[in-house]
Amino acid sequence: MSAFCALAAFVLALSLCGADVGDFAPCLQFFYRSWPPKGLAGTPICQRYANQHHFATLYSRPRRSPWFSAYLYTAPAGKRPAASWKYEPQLADPRAAGDMIPFPPGPVDQNVVQSQAVEPDYINSTYTRGHLNPSLHHRSHDARTATFTLTNVVPQKVGSNDGPWEVLEQAVHKTLGAFCLGDAYVVTGVIPYRGGQRWLKEHRVAVPEYLWSAYCCPHYNHSLPQELSGTFPTYGAVGRNDPSSGEEIVPVSQAAKRQFRGYDVRRMPLHTLEMYLRDRVSAELSLFYEQCLGSR
Repeated sequence: MSAFCALAAFVLALSLCGADVGDFAPCLQFFYRSWPPKGLAGTPICQRYANQHHFATLYSRPRRSPWFSAYLYTAPAGKRPAASWKYEPQLADPRAAGDMIPFPPGPVDQNVVQSQAVEPDYINSTYTRGHLNPSLHHRSHDARTATFTLTNVVPQKVGSNDGPWEVLEQAVHKTLGAFCLGDAYVVTGVIPYRGGQRWLKEHRVAVPEYLWSAYCCPHYNHSLPQELSGTFPTYGAVGRNDPSSGEEIVPVSQAAKRQFRGYDVRRMPLHTLEMYLRDRVSAELSLFYEQCLGSR
């Protein structure tokens, strides 16, 4: 082996064996121009499965749920993997290995229980495990399987998860698959309740009031159909996770109220989405480097 190859192998080994929690450095490729969103405080996780990084998550330890997950969209292939739920060992022990681990069939170590959400948190609740980074938006089986970790999900009402939010995920898949000509960067996250929080299982996992998502596609087909005018290079959306929420962010469609049951999704330009996020998190939040309009 040449000296160059030996050095390259050593650097790769360091990147795979080093800490995957606490720093986005090993997975900056999932952010446009290697620039993670600014304005939110949390624990960075480079989500690793089968010894490979597949996406990035900013995790809130106090909330035991993610603020956002960021990933590169790729057209899906094959069947949706079975839901084999996993956890992040380095949240419980920074000396642990970097790969996410399937939950054991028996009791879970208390260090894991204290550090993050676990499967019993969602059992017999009125919430589903809502993916921020959906399996639908990935090509390889490993990348799709990697999305089934509880550090990538939030408590989401089934009316949203299996309704308008699923429609949005399908629409983003079709839009990016048809018109994005290069890398498509997606960030999906949550908006907390204003004031008092809502929780699963006695302050175990924070429940978001809304979910949001935005994409950045710097290189795209400019021959867009009329209905997609204004949706490139960026676009965003906010979805209701609580039918009783006010309508200042997402109005309820009266014509489709029976169909959507109050879980409407409102699509909007990136700057409008960021305006709502800044108001709710009380920070100067920015999702993409120079609004995805910076030098390529």
